[in-house]
Amino acid sequence: MRQFLRGVGFLLRGFTWWRRRPGAMLLGLVPAAIVGLFFVAALTALGFALPGLTSGATPFADGWVPFWRDFLRFGVGAALFGGALFVAIVSFTALTLVVGDPFYERISRTVERDLGGPVPDVDYPFWRSVVDGLSLIGRGILVALLAALLGFIPVVGGFVGAATGVVLTGWLLADELTSRALTARGLTRAQRRALVRGRRTRALGFGVATQLFFLIPLGAIVVMPAAVAGSTELARSLLAEVDASP
Repeated sequence: MRQFLRGVGFLLRGFTWWRRRPGAMLLGLVPAAIVGLFFVAALTALGFALPGLTSGATPFADGWVPFWRDFLRFGVGAALFGGALFVAIVSFTALTLVVGDPFYERISRTVERDLGGPVPDVDYPFWRSVVDGLSLIGRGILVALLAALLGFIPVVGGFVGAATGVVLTGWLLADELTSRALTARGLTRAQRRALVRGRRTRALGFGVATQLFFLIPLGAIVVMPAAVAGSTELARSLLAEVDASP
């Protein structure tokens, strides 16, 4: 639990950069706002279409007792919307990092410079960010499908599906958000993931906290600059422990 809370602390420390470097952080809101508005519109449209979708997916329940028919369709609707929400969260992160690459690179470099030591200068090419983004979206879709399937478990399905989705999505976010600072130091994808897995609980604390902020209305837009700053500090802490180990 201590390491999990330490990971949460890195996200909270990311918000302190609003006071230290407000200009760079403010620019980070621009791509987040553009992508965020798109996903808000998409999720709103899905919400309005959900009754028709659930009815179409469960025609066999038309003759059921109204209570059980509505109960089933509510569960199916919750599973569909929950799955779409998890996909939206990882897709939002992936697209925002691609669209706002120059802005978030500036935030990351500002944090590196202010914290001291050499500023990593290995390029993070645009094509690499696109590939990583597509990988994140693909893995997010798998998480959403798993969460949706777990939602069909009687009685506890909603809780189990939601909890599984939060944990796995948090892990994906931690992996993706730390990739910039780690790639800038020349680490390959395999090396990055091995490093993050070595401090899994800490990374999970950071990722889950970030994901929960995404569930707050407009929270995703506000938290993105802080998440980039916090993930840079998290990456530095992971590397520092590796360097200090015998």
